[in-house]
Amino acid sequence: MKNQGVLGQQLQIYEFSAEDALAIAVLRPITKSIGLSLGDRACLALAQRLGLPAMTADRIWQQVQIGVVVQLIR
Repeated sequence: MKNQGVLGQQLQIYEFSAEDALAIAVLRPITKSIGLSLGDRACLALAQRLGLPAMTADRIWQQVQIGVVVQLIR
């Protein structure tokens, strides 16, 4: 659930839910071999939930095949 906007509504803050925690846990075995952190998995899970690309500077994320578009920022 969206709770507020920041920077003139350009940055949205979303509440962390039990469903998010479960999605992050499901990603652990998929991403363990490439060393993704809890924060990395949280970002990917949120992108998956919202149907949006996950933006990162970490190329290793492109190896994760969960139906999320990974957009490199550099």
